[in-house]
This record gives sequence, C-alpha cells and structure tokens, in this order.
Amino acid sequence: MSLLRHRSWLAGGSAAVLAAAGLTLASTTTAQAAAGCQVSYTVSSQWQGGFGANVTITNLGSPISAWSLGWSFTTGQAITQLWNGSYTQTGTNVTVTNASYDGAIPTNGTTTFGFNGSWTTANPAPAQFTLNGTTCTGAVTATSASASASASASASASPTGTASSSKLPCDIYAAGGTPCVAAHSTVRALYAAYSGSLYQVRRSSDNTTKDIGVLATGGYANAAAQDAFCANTSCVITIVYDQSGHGNNMTYQGSGGAGGEDTAATATTESLSAGGHKAYSLYIKPGNSYWHNGSSSGIPTGSSPQGIYMVTSGTHVNSGCCFDYGNSETDRSADGAGAMDAIYFGTSCWFGGCSGTGPWVQADLEYGLFPGGSSSWNPGQRAFTSKFVTAMLKNNGSTQMALKGANAQSGTLSTLWNGSLPPGYDPMKQQGAIILGSGGDCCARNTNQSQGTFYEGAIVAGYPSDATDSAIQASIVAAGYQ
Repeated sequence: MSLLRHRSWLAGGSAAVLAAAGLTLASTTTAQAAAGCQVSYTVSSQWQGGFGANVTITNLGSPISAWSLGWSFTTGQAITQLWNGSYTQTGTNVTVTNASYDGAIPTNGTTTFGFNGSWTTANPAPAQFTLNGTTCTGAVTATSASASASASASASASPTGTASSSKLPCDIYAAGGTPCVAAHSTVRALYAAYSGSLYQVRRSSDNTTKDIGVLATGGYANAAAQDAFCANTSCVITIVYDQSGHGNNMTYQGSGGAGGEDTAATATTESLSAGGHKAYSLYIKPGNSYWHNGSSSGIPTGSSPQGIYMVTSGTHVNSGCCFDYGNSETDRSADGAGAMDAIYFGTSCWFGGCSGTGPWVQADLEYGLFPGGSSSWNPGQRAFTSKFVTAMLKNNGSTQMALKGANAQSGTLSTLWNGSLPPGYDPMKQQGAIILGSGGDCCARNTNQSQGTFYEGAIVAGYPSDATDSAIQASIVAAGYQ
C-alpha cells in the first residue's frame, strides 16, 4: 500500500470450472502397492495449456532416508515448476527427488510435493509410479496408512519440543491441494518434517550471525541457542527463513539486507511460550520491515489464486502504513490496483466509515486497505484485540476473495468477507515479491510507519478450501501460544 495514498489458477480449460465462484474441481487417481508404496496424484487445478498437481507418497515398506519417485507422462505433459523436491524430465519420463528436509519417510509415513505443468491435447494422470525402484502397484493391506487429503490437524507439544501430529500448517495446505510456496516463523516448524533453521540473528558485539533452528524435527524454536549467543549483548533478526524449500527467505529492508532505508527488528523485544517452550516473536516497530523477490521462486503472479495466513497480535498495532504480510511489488513502488495481495492487520481505516477502532483484518490490494469487497465499510468486519490473532486472506485472482480472523489461542474462524473482489481488481496483477511488516512501496526509498508482531505465516498457491482454513486454525490453537 502506498504511503502517499493509503492502499493497502483459476482459468477455463478441460478441468471442470464452477463459474460463479471461480473454482476448479480437482480430479484424483491413486496407484497403490502393499509391498512398498502408495502414491496419490491429484490434479488440483487446470486451465488451457497448464495445470497444477499434488503428489503424496506413502511408504508401506521399511523406513527410508531418501526417496526418488519416477513416472511417465502419456500425452506429452511437462513439469514447469516444482516445490518440496527437485525434478528432472527427459521426454515423457520424470524423476522427482526429495528436498533436504523431507527425505526420511518412516513406515506408513507420508510426504507431499506439488508442481505446475503444461499440457497440449489431454492431461491424464500417470498410470504407474516407482519409489526407489519399487513399482507402486497392488492392494494396500488393512494395516497400512492411506495417503489421504484430509485437512485435519492436532499439534500438541511434547517435552522434547516436537509436535505429536504429523500434520502442521503446510502439511495441511498440501493435503488440501494448495501447497505452501513460502512459510515463515520464529516460533515453530510449519512442516512435520522440517528440521532446518527458522531465522538468523546478528549480535552487536562483533556483528557475527547465528541461525536459530528447532529443538526437534517438526518442533519449536531453540530459544536457548539465541539466549546463549546474544548473552551480554544485543541481537537483531536479519533473516526469517522460508521452510517451503522455495528459497523465499525474508531479509530486512536495509543496508546489508535487502537494501533500503529500514533496519532489522530487535530479536529479544518479546518472548512468549508455545507448546510449553520459550520462543521469540518478530516484533516490528516503525522503521523495521522484511522483503524478498519471490516472483521466480513460486510466489503467485498475475491472476493466479493465492492464500495467506499469519499469526499476529492484537496488542501491538497502530494505524501506520502498513503492517502487511503477503504478495507485493517487485520494484517496491505503488504500481496500481491489484499489484498487491497481502493481509493487513492494524487500526487504519483508510476509506473512512469504520465501526469501532480495530484492529482489523483487511486486504491490502494496492491503492486501498479493503475491509470487504469495496471501499465502503463492511458490516461483517470485527476487531481482534486478543494477544494472539489468526488472520487469513484468500483470493482466486479473478472473481472473489475471503477474509477470516480468530483468536489464535481458542475457538474457530470468523468469516469477515466471502464475496466479490473490489471493482477494478478483477483480474489481479500480482507481482510476486513478499513483504512483512510494511506496505508495498516501502522501504527502498523511505521508512516503514507501521508496527505489529509476527509469529508465523505462509503463502500458498491456489485457493484453500474452507475445511483447510479451519484445519489451519485448529493447528494454530493446538500450538499452544501463551
């Protein structure tokens, strides 16, 4: 959203389309094998010449530490982009191998990856898959686990810092056919299989940096490592790492970071408890913000559908422009209506006529902070003043969007808006940069005016279902924010 003017896949084809809602029906085929593996291949969306797909592997044999999945397309389809793994394709033959964080699959365990592809005359699902050379065919025994696309979650904590559920937010999104293309948190892993770094801190005493990881795979942040590194000096958070495998790491918008006029946020301003474990938030004050150009690394562009959620706070807000998380301009300039697709959370009432004082979950679509489908105040809006708040925005890129919010400690989501996009924003013109803590034309040449708190969040490709949204909220509540 502009500081000068406050602002804040789906298409036709052979896939079935719900024209009124702008939603594409998914088609699914499953190849199964009792001896070793089961593969579920789902075409989640399809348009003329292109499609999106999600693949879930279930290992029915002995535990494996790395995997390679192979198949052949039958009508000349080609992968154009893949996440949660890497791929090679020679003619019609495809091989997908694991990412660094998801190679291990225990017996009856699952892993999921997704991709975008192209097609010409038809787009049938592959007839056969091989996992590490084993053909995935035959019947599944009664004792094996199926690779379901269930969007249910439970993430209660254990003393070791792991989550008891195999489904964390980005696992839930993937199972629902809308995979994470960016996943950020200073508090916890957002994939059950994630064991990498969450963020990086830099201490002032000698300007050295340290990556802060998780206590255990799929678990909570190792705050003790930060405390030891930052003892007797001060630290700032320089990078928030992307857990999705796309490399969409968020760097502070300032000298030594992404460039610009802002600075990195202090690393120790706010500590909290999640799942019984100490963690630190990304505590944004005016003059702090983060940015990354993800236009070539999976972030939706143009009118492609997108979903976003974040956990923030209703107790550290202001009306400055603009505490956003989401899709923004690659040139960090206000480039027109629809160039942004980001969640805003704060007390700004840009178009006037608001009821109450907020803070509110709104959509920053550029040239406006929208409480609903127009610049008029949406009577379905409500303020979220709790310590921890869930905020959601999803946008199909051409006809509709939805805004949702909730107390992140308990309860279910409230739907604030579910309807048409504002006039002039159909279709969207997303550019694919990611912002955190600022508006879209900040902060290459100016400084951020907003304040807010970020605990976790993700950007997904596709338009999440309401069931997926509800499962994400359940996972957040189960995370045990205190």
